[in-house]
Amino acid sequence: MLIPLFDEDTGLLLITGMVNHMLYSYIYHCLLDNSTRGVAMVPKMALDVMSCEVMRVLQLTDSCVVPISYQVPRKFQEDLYPDTAGTSPAMSAEEWWQGGNKQVEKVSLHPDKRPKPSAKQLPAVTNLRLLQGHPRDSSTSSSPLSTPSSSAVPSRSPSSTSGLSSGFLPSPSQGAKAIQNLMGPTSKFRHIQGTVKHKDTHITNIRGLNLTTPGECDGFCVNRQRVAVPLAISGGQIAVFERSQPGKLLDASLPTIQNSVNVADFAWDPFDSQRLAVAGDDAKIRVWRVPEGGLKETLTEPELILQGHTEKIYSIKFHPLASNLLVSSSYDLSVRLWNLESREQVKLLTGHQDQVFGVAWSPDGKLLATVCKDGKVRIYDPRRSTEPVQEGPGPEGHRGARVVWVCDGKYLLVSGFDSRSERVLYLYSAESLSSGVVASIPVNVSPSTLIPFYDPDTSVVILTGKGDTRVYIYEVAPEEPYFIECSSFNSPEPHKGLAFLPKTECNVPDVEIAVGLMLAKTTIEPVAFRVPRVKKEFFQDDLYPDTAVWWESALTASAWLSGSNGQHKKISLKPKDMTPLSEAPKEAPVRKYLPSSVYLEEKTDEQKKEELLSAMVAKLGNMDDPLPQESFQGVDEDEWVSVRLQKGRMNFSVYKALHKFLKWKKKK
Repeated sequence: MLIPLFDEDTGLLLITGMVNHMLYSYIYHCLLDNSTRGVAMVPKMALDVMSCEVMRVLQLTDSCVVPISYQVPRKFQEDLYPDTAGTSPAMSAEEWWQGGNKQVEKVSLHPDKRPKPSAKQLPAVTNLRLLQGHPRDSSTSSSPLSTPSSSAVPSRSPSSTSGLSSGFLPSPSQGAKAIQNLMGPTSKFRHIQGTVKHKDTHITNIRGLNLTTPGECDGFCVNRQRVAVPLAISGGQIAVFERSQPGKLLDASLPTIQNSVNVADFAWDPFDSQRLAVAGDDAKIRVWRVPEGGLKETLTEPELILQGHTEKIYSIKFHPLASNLLVSSSYDLSVRLWNLESREQVKLLTGHQDQVFGVAWSPDGKLLATVCKDGKVRIYDPRRSTEPVQEGPGPEGHRGARVVWVCDGKYLLVSGFDSRSERVLYLYSAESLSSGVVASIPVNVSPSTLIPFYDPDTSVVILTGKGDTRVYIYEVAPEEPYFIECSSFNSPEPHKGLAFLPKTECNVPDVEIAVGLMLAKTTIEPVAFRVPRVKKEFFQDDLYPDTAVWWESALTASAWLSGSNGQHKKISLKPKDMTPLSEAPKEAPVRKYLPSSVYLEEKTDEQKKEELLSAMVAKLGNMDDPLPQESFQGVDEDEWVSVRLQKGRMNFSVYKALHKFLKWKKKK
């Protein structure tokens, strides 16, 4: 539905629609940031006429009221402000009922002539809250009738002389801090760039790829040396490719790992690059050992088989600190811990009422978080209790969800669906799950669950879903606004999954903060995520804190089960030949342009004439060179001039005047 607003004084017509992002006038249109729920025109007496503000409207959105100013880039001129209707009533209701037709007395908007409003007539706008609950700072405005100069809303009016309307900018004295408040929080990763690496690093011609893995499975898994990919071949076969051998695969059949049943989920042991755990439809977990150098023949006998679940297994996850410790979730509504060293189940966690969508270990390895289809998020302390120690409301949608620990284990990030099947990111406090969601941000509508990868060094989370073409990137902060959106990465074709490599695989001189492998229909392509920096010759120590060596275990499964805790050692990613950016020498600012005095330097008339003549002579060529016609006799003056013009290609009158002037000057 279109909403028209007409200003009788200026003849401006403004049209907008409900749930629209555009404001149209008969002169131009204005693009808005949020969808419109309603608009209203501010009275003429409230306009800032000294800034040539001819109209101001208030836009109502889902969560805020946004003022939009229309200005003419001129000083105050009375032709823009005819007398307008005042605020005093022309007659009472009884007089109108008896046939009265008096008109409201018009008043002038000229600053010197406009009447001073009484206290009752002052519009109460000083307490207006704008932009997601940020209060307006009324101290910068001396009068309630002044323009909302402290509002953090940029004007979209093209009639403004700058990118932001002066009617909504903070005062200049507020400086850079006010500009930062105006633009909102920013991230150093805001302009992160995703780039597919050179084709020489791709693995291509993958045939028979399984594109229907369960939603709880990441689709494929990688480690520093190998990539495991499920194949759509009977027997639950998995192909293993060596990262050191990229290129086009042969058309011949590949050696695989045969599980004899459909594969539900699989994961590499983080502390043993040759060991792969596979969960199957038969409620068993098979642990395979890939030979050094890769598969040379098909494997049919696993290293060990773990049995205990009574129904199909959803997902499996290795412990981040303890070796030989694995957790699994199943359709039997149980979560079980396994000691691969003793080949037995060591813990059985209960309390779930429906399907377990995802599990995640805390960074210190003490706690285990789960998100369930029954609408609950739970935290377990497996060594102390088989029941959850905390429980809180989870996503409303039941299509799937993932959970990951963020911000040094202080928060839980859950990617799931709301009641309208829209993909949403939820943030929970790990200390108070029962308090509910701390913050949430909608992403888009899509059937696949967003699979998160969290980098604890940068607090950046990278998310994408199976079949998506877009990779979403956010920086997660432990305080408001909690989610800071960064640039996204778009792949040319839908991908099946995105798995990430250790931080040591990043090209630090090229400012790569994450490197992943993207699984497409027939290829595996490395993708690097870079932060654009100017001084790339220095080590960007603000982006690369010491990183954990998570590919080395900190303790054994037996030690962890007995109550011991550990932590990973950390290493620096700084190359030996690079200087940290924080230690870079301070350079004096380089002036890009000549000072204005060079351009404004006054020159005498004689200097200007000399420069003009010199420029004209330079275009003509060397005047001292004799012409061939000068050695001839009987050459008519007109002919000489014609030939001369033909050489110089100048207007006859201009050249003749210049030639005479130069002869006169030479004689003088």
